[in-house]
Amino acid sequence: MPENSRLARTLGRVVTGRTSAWLVLAVALLLAGAVAVGKGEAPPSQAGGTRLPASAESARAAQLLEGLPGEQTAPALVVWTREDGAALTGADTGAAAAAVQRLNPLAVGGQASGPIPSEDGRALLAVVPLPAGTSDEETAQAVGDVRAASRADLPEGLRAQVTGGPAFGVDIADSFSGANTRLLLVTAGVVALLLLVTYRSPVLWLVPLAVVGIGDQTAAGLLTVVDRIGGTPADPSSTGITSVLVFGAGTNYALLLIARYREELRRTPDRRLAMRRALAGAGPAILASACTVVLAVLTLLAAVLPSNRSLGIDVAVGIVVAGVFGLLVLPAALVVCGRGLFWPFVPRVGSQDTSRTGGWARIADRVVRRPWPVVALSVLLLAALTSGLVGVQQGLSRTEQFRTSAEAVEGAETLQVHYPARGTEPAQVVAAAGTAGEVVAAASAVPGTTSAQVVREAGDLVQVDVAVEAAPGSAGARETVERLREAVGAVPGAGALVGGTEAEAVDERTAARRDLLVVGPLVVAVVLAVLVVLLRALVGPVLLVVTVLSTYAAALGAGNLLFENVFGFPALDTGVPLFSLLFLVALGVDYNIFLVTRAREEALTAGTREGIRTAVAVTGGVITSAGVLLAAVFTVLGVLPLITLTQIGVVVCIGVLLDTLLVRTLLVPAIVALLGDRFWWPGRLARRARHRVPAT
Repeated sequence: MPENSRLARTLGRVVTGRTSAWLVLAVALLLAGAVAVGKGEAPPSQAGGTRLPASAESARAAQLLEGLPGEQTAPALVVWTREDGAALTGADTGAAAAAVQRLNPLAVGGQASGPIPSEDGRALLAVVPLPAGTSDEETAQAVGDVRAASRADLPEGLRAQVTGGPAFGVDIADSFSGANTRLLLVTAGVVALLLLVTYRSPVLWLVPLAVVGIGDQTAAGLLTVVDRIGGTPADPSSTGITSVLVFGAGTNYALLLIARYREELRRTPDRRLAMRRALAGAGPAILASACTVVLAVLTLLAAVLPSNRSLGIDVAVGIVVAGVFGLLVLPAALVVCGRGLFWPFVPRVGSQDTSRTGGWARIADRVVRRPWPVVALSVLLLAALTSGLVGVQQGLSRTEQFRTSAEAVEGAETLQVHYPARGTEPAQVVAAAGTAGEVVAAASAVPGTTSAQVVREAGDLVQVDVAVEAAPGSAGARETVERLREAVGAVPGAGALVGGTEAEAVDERTAARRDLLVVGPLVVAVVLAVLVVLLRALVGPVLLVVTVLSTYAAALGAGNLLFENVFGFPALDTGVPLFSLLFLVALGVDYNIFLVTRAREEALTAGTREGIRTAVAVTGGVITSAGVLLAAVFTVLGVLPLITLTQIGVVVCIGVLLDTLLVRTLLVPAIVALLGDRFWWPGRLARRARHRVPAT
């Protein structure tokens, strides 16, 4: 959105005109209303149907198993114990047996197995095969029916817990019930509070909050439309992350634009002209920032995990909406409201602008005068925080994913105590029918398996279920699956594939690592390309990307230390490194864009060292406010119930604060001061700098 662009000038006149500004607001409201009314419902999801790439071994096994006769099942496990841990009585056993009779009609084939007593006499177990591959709604209904039937008419003190794959899926979905609404309310509250503190005005904060809030709801409606068009099921965690990003990015754009608008109001009596100049000055940075984030998140389309690809599309839609509302709707709203919106600190023409002589100016002076110590201390601090990654443990099991209580988790823990040799679900091996005996023998010989048996056979395929001894979701279970794959894969002519819940977990971890190795470099390349185009240089963009990557590593290390020693989380989830990299590189570079584009603007007349000093002085307050606000918004992800989202929120919060308070404030200005005009090499600014006469 350069100042001499005809399109930029036309848009500036449209959003600031006496009549056209009102039309822009009316169109925005009509669009938001139309999206809210016409969005409809997202398509129902198929339980587990979109978790893995089609190339994953467990996905290929599931596809083959669907072709076998008989209905494919997923077991729900019911375990009865006394609440006080005492041995079960005869009445307890009779009540469990009666419950199994009630469970029979709910089971595939009309028969549930059990009750099976534990060796310690303190638990009874029933296995209820439920239909696999059904929608989330149908699975939730089936699990609810099992829970109701297993608890009816129990003696006092006897409890029934339902676990297993279907129960885990239902409990994860239930944990999000109302969570996104809480997320929205808390996010809006945090943004409102920080805007109020930033602007110290009882009215100004209402305008950006309203614009961003309407933009968020518009984005949410558009996501549903996109899901309907693409047939993609709605993901509540993706929706929550997108909402946080829309609020964070939208508010950042508002802070930058309003700060520049305030500057221009001190120079220009016509508020409409002031806004056009503010858009000419801040618009390119906002547009570059939005484009950077959109292009960065779209690199997730190169991921193999469907959930990652879906998140990329959702976030891209959200950021586009935030950018449109920030560059079109917000300027119109500010112009319509007039100067009085800033009360009681109304910027008047000729009023003093203290940004060039205030606290940030003094910080900039010290950094520019002594850059080497700043660089050295900053690098040492970032390196110290990065050391927190030494010995990092990655991967959360199903029982470790929840921050809130969940019956499936508690039931799995109870099952492990009383039935230590029984996993919640068997591994499912599909192989050539003529090799069934060899496959069973090979599977039975694998350390960590307790039994293997043929359960279905048709044509040239056979299904062998293999019981895994290790706790579900544990490292031992994953290792057993890998050994099982190696063993049955070595059976000549079997063409064996291993599927089931534990195999899916192994494949999901493998896919997550692959996505990090592929998408991570793409994100960095996209951000670097945007910076090269924006700054018309090579040296500066490379150094800025290096600082952002250093911030990412330091934030991940600091976050891991907190997770281990403060939060008590068992490990860092496999998706956290990728999402943290994506958001920190895409969003963290925003502040460098805001800073360096202003430095480049000032350097055209004042030289590089003075340009960076002025840029830090005039943008320090607004960028710091934006960074603190974005960091606070990401911590709100802790409202959601999954540890993964909490970890992403904490890491991004730490990274944004480091970028805002250390890297952008001290390290980048020090680097620019050290390099001087070479920072812009090989651009024209570096060449012109040799012949520039400083402005007087």
